[in-house]
Amino acid sequence: MLDDAGDVLDAVLSKAKEGDAGAASLILSRILPTLRSQAEKVTFDFDPTAPVGAQVEQVLAAIAQGAVAPDTAKLIIDAIQSLSSIRAVEDLEQRIAQLEEKQA
Repeated sequence: MLDDAGDVLDAVLSKAKEGDAGAASLILSRILPTLRSQAEKVTFDFDPTAPVGAQVEQVLAAIAQGAVAPDTAKLIIDAIQSLSSIRAVEDLEQRIAQLEEKQA
């Protein structure tokens, strides 16, 4: 099968040169990477030790000051919310372990 790979490539290239959109798409998808959007890097005053509500307020203030775009701010707020949820689960696990320890 590998022996015929060159012939297959030549045939696909030939079809692409003739205007076959499918062949051209196949070749381009292998040559050019798919572009993906990336959030811009931002810098603003942020205290990660502050309560979650205060952290979100810091992000909103950064939007108001023009330091952070709203779409980037949403990503940051989503990350804050995810971390908050993880911390809540860890806190509950710790409390349950302490209760079980007391009952034993």
